[in-house]
Formats: sequence, structure tokens, C-alpha cells
Amino acid sequence: MTDVTEPARAAAPREIRHVDAPLRSPAAGTGLLEVFRRRYLLKLLVHREISARYQGSVLGLLWSYINPLSQFFIYYVVMGVLFNLHEDVENFAIHMFCGIIIVHFFNETFNAGTRSIVRNKALVQKMAMPREMFPVASMLVSGYHVVPQVVIMVIACVLLGWTPTLVGMAALVTALIIIMVSGTAMALLFSAANVFFRDVSNVGQIMTNFVRFGVPMIYPYTMVQDRFGDFAQYYLLNPVADAVLLFQQAFWVGTTDDPAVTAAKHLPANLWAFSGLAVLMSVILLGIGQLVFSRLENKIPERL
Repeated sequence: MTDVTEPARAAAPREIRHVDAPLRSPAAGTGLLEVFRRRYLLKLLVHREISARYQGSVLGLLWSYINPLSQFFIYYVVMGVLFNLHEDVENFAIHMFCGIIIVHFFNETFNAGTRSIVRNKALVQKMAMPREMFPVASMLVSGYHVVPQVVIMVIACVLLGWTPTLVGMAALVTALIIIMVSGTAMALLFSAANVFFRDVSNVGQIMTNFVRFGVPMIYPYTMVQDRFGDFAQYYLLNPVADAVLLFQQAFWVGTTDDPAVTAAKHLPANLWAFSGLAVLMSVILLGIGQLVFSRLENKIPERL
């Protein structure tokens, strides 16, 4: 029996093993589910966005309070004092601040999300990651700035005798869900379009200007009912308007002398039905936004 030398062993053919596994593309997965599956990347991106926003700023996070508070004082002086709405609406300041929080959340999500792909073009071109992550991160950063505003709202309402209720907390959660979903949907649609036509970001800013006057923020919903009658139901097809009314249900109604009378007078009787429809419309819009984004995603790097 002859010994097998080392060179002979090296020359001997090796056994090839076949692995029965599906082939996967080396490119990053796409879609909103993939975004939340890679939560560690999303967390890093949110921290990066927050740090970059206040880099070199003296006041830092205080700017997230200054902007909505400046809007509050302007609208309160114009609508509350000059037009005497504070006499027709009890605790008009709380009524209006509820709308400002919701509108600010939606507008910031929409505008920042629209610019998110172009603003992060270096990461889009170099890193293999789902590009939906950038609009979603913009929404989470906007939500981060909403939390302190809600804390201020709670403190002000407690001082006025407000106590939380199950209906109010359900209204609060539903309002935030509507804004998070609809804002992300619009950000997905416009962020992809903004890569091909940079004018889209300006169009988005113009659209958000109309949002402030298309919701019952600086005027009560009763004015819409009085002016339009049965046609006021079409006003409630606006998901942001429903979210504002839900936010008022959560906070403002409880600060008035008779919450039951206030809700019956100033809130639509079918608010929860329209709110459910608003959630459904927001989810459908999110699906459309994801579909359009997926169709355009492969062309984004070369257009950047």
C-alpha cells in the first residue's frame, strides 16, 4: 500500500457540495416592511437628522417650540382678538393650539419628507438600504418634535381642569395615526417626484399653506356647518381636518365648562365614522405612495 504524498492530496479533486437555498439579490430589500426590519439603520438615520438640524444652532431644540408658538400668537391676535373668535369659542387658545400641533406635524412630515431623498443623495448613492427609509425618518423626526408640544398642551389643559378620558385618549391615538400614515404617504409620493423635478418641493410648500386654512384650527367647525350645511360632510373627507377635530376631542373639549354640550355643539355627530374613513383613506394613500415609489426607485440614483 503506497503512501499518498502532500502534492497528490492537493491534486485530488475536492467534493462539491450543493446547498439547496433560494438565490437572493445582493441589493438591499425595498418597501416599508424592510425599513422597519432594519430598525437599527432607521434609528441611526433619525439621530443623524436631529443632530444635523441643530448643528451650529445656538437655541437648538428650542426652535421646535418657537416656530409653532410664533404661529400661535399670530393666529390668536388676528383671529382671536381682531375677529373676536375668542368670545364665540370657549378656551379658544386651546382650541387653536390643538390644530397647530396637528398641522405642524403634517406639514413638517410632508415638507421634510419631500426633500429627504435629494438631501441625502450621498447616502442614497453609496449605501445599500431601502430608500423609503428617508421619508419615514423625516416623519419620526417630526414626531419627535411633536412630543414636547403635546406635553405643553397637557400641562395647560390640566391647569384648566382637564382630566383624561378613554374616548379622549382613543381620539388622540387615532389623530396621530392619521397624520403619521397620511404624512408618510405624501412624503413617499413627493420625495420620489422631487428627484426628477425639483419644483415639486415648492409645490409641496404651497400645498401645506392651504392645509392651515382647510382645517378647523383658526375657526370652529360650526362655521363650516353654518355656511355649507349638508355639504359640510365633504369637508370631513380631509383626513387632516378629522385629525384636528379628534385632537380637539382629546384635549379642548375637556377644558370647557360642559364638555358634553361643547362636543355636541362644536364637533360633528359622525366624527368617528369619518375618522375611520380617514384612517382607511390614509392607508390606501400609503399603498399608492409605496407603489409609485417602488416604480421610480431604480431610476433615483442616476437622476441624483
